[in-house]
Amino acid sequence: MKRTEKSTGNKINRCLYLMLVNVVHSDHQQAMAERVSLSSMLAKSQNDLPAKTMKDSYLEVHLPLGSEPQLREKYLTFHNTVRFGRILEDLDSLAVLISYSHTYNPELKRSPLSIVTALVDKIGKNMRHHVIYPDCDIKFTGHVTWVGNTSIEAKMHMSQFREGAYAPVLDATFVMVARDPENKRAAFVNPLNPQGAEEEKLLQEGEANKSRRMGMSRASLLKVAPTAEERKIVHSLFLNTLDTQTVSFRSRILPPNSVWMQDAKLKGLEICHPQERNIFNRIFGGFLMRKAYELGWANACSFGGCRPTLLAVDDILFQKPVEIGSLLLLSSQVCYTEGKNIQVRVHSEVFDPLTRQHNTTNVFHFTFVSDRDVPNIIPETYGESMLYLDGKRHFNQTVEH
Repeated sequence: MKRTEKSTGNKINRCLYLMLVNVVHSDHQQAMAERVSLSSMLAKSQNDLPAKTMKDSYLEVHLPLGSEPQLREKYLTFHNTVRFGRILEDLDSLAVLISYSHTYNPELKRSPLSIVTALVDKIGKNMRHHVIYPDCDIKFTGHVTWVGNTSIEAKMHMSQFREGAYAPVLDATFVMVARDPENKRAAFVNPLNPQGAEEEKLLQEGEANKSRRMGMSRASLLKVAPTAEERKIVHSLFLNTLDTQTVSFRSRILPPNSVWMQDAKLKGLEICHPQERNIFNRIFGGFLMRKAYELGWANACSFGGCRPTLLAVDDILFQKPVEIGSLLLLSSQVCYTEGKNIQVRVHSEVFDPLTRQHNTTNVFHFTFVSDRDVPNIIPETYGESMLYLDGKRHFNQTVEH
């Protein structure tokens, strides 16, 4: 595994496991105790920190699938394709490393901050047309493209070496947040100083992404009613399921080539072992993404009756950390279909068997495509209708981009 830092020209050889699992410490308590001493080094305002350039955080990481068969085994599926869940883990780790590069303090020879994933804005550019080959080397590149007071946007590109050159596979945008060394409160990050018109454009795109996310949050169906057009869609779905032989709102019939939404679920359970922890003694975010993706893929496969292809990963929210020893409940739901396309939502929550409490930790959205037309998904309840509309919104956003 090689990481190349363009700003310094240094090449660092590291074990893949150490590189892509956030450097597991043998003694987490000792590591955290050492980090507590960094609290005094935190800036009291963003103005107290030196501005960084995009070049300062640029990283290049090579994944030698073609030249290292033993490493390839970790990434292979039964059908000799690449496990995309592993790619999600690598992207999450790279986004963290990029953020640490941006906040690197040369006096400390490290970053005094804790960096955690807040959300995945978007992964993929019509990935259906970009095959990931299991026997060709992969290159990841990325850098910081926007910062707020305590947040960082990192854009990454993945390409694969084939026929003598690297060809693009996907783009990914992650939003990270900076916390104090104990991961208890927000902390300021270095401002970003764009160099030239191209970097200025990236910075403006980052600001536009922030505005778009805020707009989507305000329009969430968990906060406001559906639009007039969406209400018509829901009513039309309702009318199409009424039994014409009765005059009753309760008598419902499933239309041809359709599946009730309640019958398009798949659930899973993970016991969160220390093996998957990060340096803060909590479950690594990339692991959560991999498990959610694999469950969502399995649900889409079961629903469509064939192996689906991923089109895009959209709007993954990290709401709460997952502690070691937690019972992690994963629930996937096919919430919207159109032609050959399947929109899947995966909800994850931790369950405390002592208090019997459930707490949501993450929500994931995946868009898959089948090689054949899939059944229509039909909601029965108002809550399912909102899931349907939310799925339609995410699908439309994927298609538009």
